[in-house]
Amino acid sequence: MTEAGSNRQGVLLLLYTGGLFGLNFPLGKLAAGAGVSPLVWAMVVSAGAAGLLLPGLILQGRLRLPRGQMLRYTVISGLMSFALVNALVFFLIPRVGAGYAGLMFALSPVVTLALTALAGLKVPGRLGVYGIGVGMIGAALVALGRGSVEGAAFWAFLAFGIPVALALGNIYRTLDWPEAAHPAALAFWSHFWAILAYVLLQLSLTGDLPLAPLREVPLATMVQAVAAGLMFPAYFRLQKLGGPVLLSQIGYVAAAVGLGAGTLFLGEAYGPATWGGAAIIAVGIALTVRAQLVVERPAGCAA
Repeated sequence: MTEAGSNRQGVLLLLYTGGLFGLNFPLGKLAAGAGVSPLVWAMVVSAGAAGLLLPGLILQGRLRLPRGQMLRYTVISGLMSFALVNALVFFLIPRVGAGYAGLMFALSPVVTLALTALAGLKVPGRLGVYGIGVGMIGAALVALGRGSVEGAAFWAFLAFGIPVALALGNIYRTLDWPEAAHPAALAFWSHFWAILAYVLLQLSLTGDLPLAPLREVPLATMVQAVAAGLMFPAYFRLQKLGGPVLLSQIGYVAAAVGLGAGTLFLGEAYGPATWGGAAIIAVGIALTVRAQLVVERPAGCAA
């Protein structure tokens, strides 16, 4: 595949995964309203991903117990990128709103960019960095727009754990990617370990696994599981194709989807600063997409 073709595929994967990821936030709020435990709802995400991936892996003969580097990779990925992040997201949604929790993902590209540079990995060109910076400004405006909500400062501070955990996971998955590993197999086993973590943590906290509230939101549960199953194979392909910085920018797309869905379907209300910040984030997304589609030419080449 040519560089231009690879970049176009990366943009499509970015928009696809970010769009599906953004559904997590309004669906998570519906689950919280029905009394579903944050850990149980996070388990629904991983169970949906693993469940939809399992038949394909069996049919393709790719379902093998992970060993060595692949075992290390999937355990760390499952615990850091999925178990920790999703548990934190669904814990925060009832407290800060689906849109705001989604917008915390818009901070992950900035943190990922900094860590990527420190790790000596490839970073985007000037236009891509501008896109990340513009998105950061938009996210900051959105955070200021929530400042008048009681207790928002504490929860907003706690929410910064989301982009930090995402950035660390993005860097790790690039540095330790197992050679010849299939993205679907990595996604399946990562979510398998995440499910175990959710179950053990829930049992240690409450002594039981409260699945009954899921019956109050059957449609949301089904949509969440299917969305996760459709998203995560593409998520790992995007990781391999685009690297940690491009992958991290699904946060911008997810933020826009989460904010819009929270407003349209859940009745969440946001002030002018929030919508202004969302508009700036949209500009950041446009710059990011443009940066991916522009293939730099060697010096001296004709345009």
